[in-house]
Amino acid sequence: MASSSGARDPRISVWLTGEKPSPRRRADAERAREQAGGLDREKIVATTVRLLDAEGLTKFSMRRLAAELGVTAMSVYWYVDNKDDLLELALDEVAGEMSLPDPDDEGESWQDQLRRLAVGYHGLLVTHEWVASLVGRYLNVGPHSLRFSDTTLRVMRRSGVEPSRATGAIGAVFQFVYGFATVEALYRERCRAAGMTRDAYLKQVMEAVVGNKAFLSSYGETAEFTQARAEEGVEQMWERDFEVGLDTVIAGIEAMRDRLRDA
Repeated sequence: MASSSGARDPRISVWLTGEKPSPRRRADAERAREQAGGLDREKIVATTVRLLDAEGLTKFSMRRLAAELGVTAMSVYWYVDNKDDLLELALDEVAGEMSLPDPDDEGESWQDQLRRLAVGYHGLLVTHEWVASLVGRYLNVGPHSLRFSDTTLRVMRRSGVEPSRATGAIGAVFQFVYGFATVEALYRERCRAAGMTRDAYLKQVMEAVVGNKAFLSSYGETAEFTQARAEEGVEQMWERDFEVGLDTVIAGIEAMRDRLRDA
């Protein structure tokens, strides 16, 4: 849609600008649903998530979705206006899988609750690898995403961090999680492309490192350290590193809070 100046208006969000269908369009959608054997938005979104998990974002298309549903592409468009709206709906759908703590529960520390939120977000990113590519593309203001954000803010309020620093502290946690999970996803993609398990791929890399005398002579410290870590397995290494990294970020939030209180 163009503005009065001729520039194209930016897309905002399906949750904020989605128009309700006209009575005629609702009737057409109902006929399409009957012809398609119970097609509705919930089924379309669920199938979208399944396809994205199985085939990835680059292979996804409305035509591919329609084929999976056994309907025409036009039938899908009765329920969603475009691909962007559908991807945004799918993004919020999987956000609902995260288990949220109760910020009013005084029996659980804010540190543990923040840790639970971070672990849940990490799980979301590694379970649905396409999510990492979409979180920066859309506003993420669907009901599930907003519940997650609201819970996180309430947990951070319990920490005693100054309100002006709360979003920065939250960003430190979840940008760490995002970066960690994205590296994991890229490694998994590399292993799949090579047709190897994660441990087998790492073993091959380490064998190449050990066999490169020039590399060892120049970067022996790094090679020795990495080789020792690789012996425990990739998943175990990731799990420990994530836990240590997350504890470090949370400890940093505590230290910042206490420093400002004592200033």
